Amino acid sequence: MAATIEGDERVMAAAQQIVKSLGTSQNVTEDMILILSNFDNRLSTISELLSKGGGGAGLTKTQKWLEAAEKVVLRWESNFNTPSHRRSPWEDSPDEAVEYLSAVDEILRLTEDLTLTSNTEIMDRAESVLQVAMSRLEEEFRQILIRKTVPLDAERLHCSIRRISLSFRSNDGDIDDLEGSVEDEHEIFSEDRGGSFGDDLCVDLVNPDAIADLKGIAERMIRSGYEKECCQVYSSVRRDFLEESLSILGIEKLSIEEVQKIEWRSLDEKMKKWIQATKTLIRFLLPGEKRLCEQVFGGSELIREVCFTEGAKGCVMQLLNFVEAIAIGRRSPEKLFRILDMYEALAGALPELQVLFSDGSGDYVYSEVQSILVVLGEAAKGTFAEFANAVQSEKSRRPVQGGEIHPLTRYVMNYIKFLVDYSDSLNQLLESGVNGEEGDDDNNSQQARMSPLGHCLHSVISSLDSNLEEKSRFYEDAAMRYVFLMNNNLYIVQKVKDSELGKLLGDQWVRKRRGQIRQYATSYLRASWTKVLSCLKDEGIGGSGSSSNVSKVALRERFKNFNLGFEEIYRTQTAWKVPDPQLREELRISISEKVIPAYRAFLGRFGSHLESGRHAGKYIKYTPEDLENYLLDLFEGSPGLIHNPRRKSIS
Repeated sequence: MAATIEGDERVMAAAQQIVKSLGTSQNVTEDMILILSNFDNRLSTISELLSKGGGGAGLTKTQKWLEAAEKVVLRWESNFNTPSHRRSPWEDSPDEAVEYLSAVDEILRLTEDLTLTSNTEIMDRAESVLQVAMSRLEEEFRQILIRKTVPLDAERLHCSIRRISLSFRSNDGDIDDLEGSVEDEHEIFSEDRGGSFGDDLCVDLVNPDAIADLKGIAERMIRSGYEKECCQVYSSVRRDFLEESLSILGIEKLSIEEVQKIEWRSLDEKMKKWIQATKTLIRFLLPGEKRLCEQVFGGSELIREVCFTEGAKGCVMQLLNFVEAIAIGRRSPEKLFRILDMYEALAGALPELQVLFSDGSGDYVYSEVQSILVVLGEAAKGTFAEFANAVQSEKSRRPVQGGEIHPLTRYVMNYIKFLVDYSDSLNQLLESGVNGEEGDDDNNSQQARMSPLGHCLHSVISSLDSNLEEKSRFYEDAAMRYVFLMNNNLYIVQKVKDSELGKLLGDQWVRKRRGQIRQYATSYLRASWTKVLSCLKDEGIGGSGSSSNVSKVALRERFKNFNLGFEEIYRTQTAWKVPDPQLREELRISISEKVIPAYRAFLGRFGSHLESGRHAGKYIKYTPEDLENYLLDLFEGSPGLIHNPRRKSIS
């Protein structure tokens, strides 16, 4: 179809030039028309009109040409404005469409020639016919654009971004509602969060067979001075198409107030759809629109760029309006990951948008994107600050049963572990807000080597430390305080070591934290076992152990107090929970190394003084092996009770 129309145009142009050159007399002109009409039937209609009554006696050559072209134009108005002709002639009667364009070309030639004469009557008539023709071409242009647009459905649009789709489910609730950890609540995507767009997926958005028709109509409307009407029609149709595409992708037109009233889980879904829609628009739709403009308006760069901008700006601004509503909305920690996703998607699109809107007419669109990106970045920084403040100010006072890991610790560490995935963006956003912290020289030297994100995460963990220290005071048992602090600090260390956090915070930070855990273990042993071990000292018993001066009363009291103390520790500390098996084993070994040798030595020195007496088993209730076995039950989180242990013989 395209080749046919181009051939038609060449034939007509050649014919017009020949007639114009040879038209020194009416007879020569008419003879030439007849010759050309025999050569190509596409001139037959006008030649027929000129050779018949259409060219009445006394009419000039110009009048005959105008009258012939006018009849073609007006015949279309009568034939194709009836209910029986609902479809476009460009689809039903391609030969007649060629004839129509030929008539328009002739009228344009006449108007160009008439500008050199003073024949205002013929000029007015030609312009009147041209106006009718332009109205018809404008409508045909619209109908071809609408009918020949390639239908897009949700499946096709989503297929265009399947490789860059993300799967992310966000936590629903404030930081003070920590029944589940971030690790349980988030599923983090594995590829292309939004920074890289790759090769554009440029496809035909309009049937290729229609391009030549659109181009032919556009050229004639522009040549006739109707470029404004042509641009308006084109931009309107393409704008509607892009808006419909966004709707298919799940993007609604919402005001800022409407967005800010949406509850979080629904808003999270809309933010995810926004990310997908942005990628589809930049990678798939807008490059296709740009290409279509180049095909239809290839002869005019200015018109091409204006039509593209006017058609595309509406959907871009719709996406930006949603971003603005998110950016100025209430800041809460659960929004940060999705805001960062949006930030990276928009930042990743910036180079493509700069190319798409590179001309003067599109400058303001690109400028708006840049401005919104800045606002969104500030929202990300503010939301991160809100998270840090929430960690510092979280005031739940209910102790965690068994001294186990606090939900706040799980939430914070999983939260910041996932933030590392956004290191590049966050380092850029946080760079200007990093301040050094006071501390020892080694600590300052370490922090000096940290990235901006590393500094901020170090500060968040310090706030978590302070909060955990306060929460540990809710335990009345000092020993349990240290078990709680050990559990939580070890969890922090493990999260750092097992993720990219280790690179941000450094090996020195990890070593220092492990040293702190060892200090807590020492404090636990002192708080929990000092009183029990004091029962196994020689002081206050009398004699040297073999002397008859040993006080059996004091000895019985010592064994009795040791038994009671050990049984109480067993009863309480079997209910305490140390989730990490290695830490649990290390604690048991440390206890055993302190308690078992001391008990064995004390029993060896003084056990014989009670063995021969009545009710010896009442006081010497346990062998060292018994105690060692009982210690294996500690920190399992299941309360235990020693029921009437049977005294074993002492070897």
